[in-house]
Amino acid sequence: MPKAIAPQDFLTKAQTIPVIDVRSPGEYDYAHIPSAVNIPLFDNQERAAVGTLYKQVGQDSAILKGLEFVGPKLVSFVKRARKLNPEGREVLVHCWRGGMRSNYFAMLLEATGMKVSIMAGGYKAYRQMVLASFKESRNIIILGGKTGSGKTDVLRELQKLGEQVIDLEGIAHHKGSSFGALGEKPQPTSEMFDNLFFEEWKKLDPTKRIWLEDESKNIGTVFLNEDIYGNIRKNDVVFLDIPLQSRVDYLVKEYGQHEVAGAKAALERIQKRLGGQHYQAAIKALDEGNFAEVAKITLYYYDKAYLHGLSLREQNKVHYLEAKEVNAQENAQILIQWADAMNE
Repeated sequence: MPKAIAPQDFLTKAQTIPVIDVRSPGEYDYAHIPSAVNIPLFDNQERAAVGTLYKQVGQDSAILKGLEFVGPKLVSFVKRARKLNPEGREVLVHCWRGGMRSNYFAMLLEATGMKVSIMAGGYKAYRQMVLASFKESRNIIILGGKTGSGKTDVLRELQKLGEQVIDLEGIAHHKGSSFGALGEKPQPTSEMFDNLFFEEWKKLDPTKRIWLEDESKNIGTVFLNEDIYGNIRKNDVVFLDIPLQSRVDYLVKEYGQHEVAGAKAALERIQKRLGGQHYQAAIKALDEGNFAEVAKITLYYYDKAYLHGLSLREQNKVHYLEAKEVNAQENAQILIQWADAMNE
């Protein structure tokens, strides 16, 4: 029988050895270990058929039907697995619970001379480990600021300067506002976001500070895990206070090159919050190519909403720092100086 190893050991080996996820394409597409390659034992329809047989008839019938589906694919499985590691011919395999699918696949590969380890408990055990890690106590600082403050650029600059950073919006493929999907890739599921976040989370030194951006419960269609969101809400917030005009200029540069249709759709999503008069004024300005006016109108709404959210925090944990303009290099230095002073 293939060797089953604990999820943590599995992930340690995965740093140098390919991972094969043998779950169905639908399961994989919903969420998976980021480094894993999908070589499904069953496709979506086959998995459904086997599952139905298992429930309605019994295990023996389900196994026979599974073998019927898998038989013609055996050579393909081996070839694809070997291609992932042609030199070492060692791979890691997992399914949903570390059961029949991963064991069957691993035994097939071992029969052809490959070395295989499977993950004890499968993807389900991996998810339990992911979620448990978010409960760990870390030294987290939340970067706050009104829309258009260039917070993501500041985080990138902090990272260049040796700070520990996780870019939530980068992982979510969304910049947070109604306009946040413009120019971005499709968003991951919330579960896949967790897995991607965990990839960054587990690399960080828990004894050193970590910077996260202030976010609401959701980033576009991604809903933050309760423990991740809890860390955002309970930790100290450093609020970069940047003048309106500088933020308007930044937003024009950031979003002005995108198609007008996308911007109109974004305005429509916040139409009720803007109010009819402001919405119509923003649409008119957009049609006229006056992106600065669009930014000013929308910022009135976003600034008001953000400041309200900030007021609900413990005010002794909110720290206001003035910045002259949207300048990632200068503002990163301001933040580091503040953080260092706080530790003295």
